[in-house]
Amino acid sequence: MKKIVIATDAWEPQINGVVRCVEELKFNLEKKGFEVFIIHPRLFFVLPNIFYPEVRLSCFSKSKIKKIISEQKPEYVHIITEGSIGLATRSVCLEKKIKFTTSYHTHFPYYASYYNKIKVGSSMLFSVIYAYLKWFHNASDATMFCAKELGQELEKHGFKKLCFWPLGIDTELFKNDPQIAKDKNNFLHPVFLYFGRISKEKNVEEFLNCDLSGTKVIIGDGPQKKYLEKKYSKSAKFLGYKKGKELVKLISNSDVFVFPSRTDTFGLVIIEALACGVPVAAHDVMGPKDIITDGVDGFLDENLERAALNCLNINRENCRKKALDFSLEKSADYFISNLVKN
Repeated sequence: MKKIVIATDAWEPQINGVVRCVEELKFNLEKKGFEVFIIHPRLFFVLPNIFYPEVRLSCFSKSKIKKIISEQKPEYVHIITEGSIGLATRSVCLEKKIKFTTSYHTHFPYYASYYNKIKVGSSMLFSVIYAYLKWFHNASDATMFCAKELGQELEKHGFKKLCFWPLGIDTELFKNDPQIAKDKNNFLHPVFLYFGRISKEKNVEEFLNCDLSGTKVIIGDGPQKKYLEKKYSKSAKFLGYKKGKELVKLISNSDVFVFPSRTDTFGLVIIEALACGVPVAAHDVMGPKDIITDGVDGFLDENLERAALNCLNINRENCRKKALDFSLEKSADYFISNLVKN
C-alpha cells in the first residue's frame, strides 16, 4: 500500500474550502489504495490567532512532525498550507532530504490588499507576502495550483516547478433530483443565494446591497455573520451553516447563486451550485473565470446585480453539464500524477 503524509494548518472544526478539499482528497486517495496520515493542528498545542480567530497557531510542532515522518516512512509528503504546520513540515523534509510537494490554495497577497484597502501589487506588504510564499513553495519538488490563471500569475512572480491540480466535488451528492423539485421552500422567487464563508474577503456585503426582487438567502457562518445579519435582517434570510442533503435542497430550490468574492483562487461552491443546476453570477476575476462560460452556465460582470438578473435566463441543464467536468475522482488522479516519490 502506498503511504502519504499530508500536512495542513486548516482542519476541523474550521469550516472552509481548504478543510473540505483535504477531507475529500483523503477519502479519494484511500479509495485508490493509499494509506493517508494527516498532520493537523489538533495534534499540537495551539494558540489563538489575533488576526483570524478561527485559525489556530500550532506551536512546538517540529519535533513531533519529525517523529511522525520517521515512524510513518511515507513514500510521499504533501504540504497543503503555508502556516506553522506547513513551515515545520517543510523544515523537517529539507533537513532529512525528503522530497515533498506543496499546493497553493489561498491567495494571501490579495487577501492582504483587500483587508488593507490598497491596490493589488502596490504595497510593500503585498511584496513581502509574495516573497515569503515564493520562498516557501520553491523549496518543494512541485507546487500544485488549481486554476490556470493562478498558475500564470505564480509563474510571473517567479514560482518554479508548477503543475495543474483541478479541484472537484461530489457530483452524486450535489445534484437536483426529482424529490427535491417536489419539496419547494416558501421563499418568494426568484431566490438569489450565497453559501460559503461569511467574511470580509468574501465580499458578501456587495451581494446584499444589490437591488434584486424576490429573496436573498445567505447560508454559512464566519466572522462577519452577526454584523451582516443585524444590518440586513429585513432584506435577506440568514440560515446559518448547512451541510449534506439539507444544503443540496436549499441550493437546488434557488434560482441563482451569487459569488461576490474577488480573492478566491477557485471556489468549490461555484461547482456545487452548478452541479445542482443553478447558474452562477460572479465578477470576471480569477476563480470564477476559470469555471464559468459567460452566458452559458452563468454570467461574469463587474456589475454583480446585472449578472444575477441575466442568470435567470440560463438553461439549468448547461450548469449540471459543466459541473460534471469537475469530479473528485478526476481531481484525485491529477493530484497523484503530480506527486514526487521518495
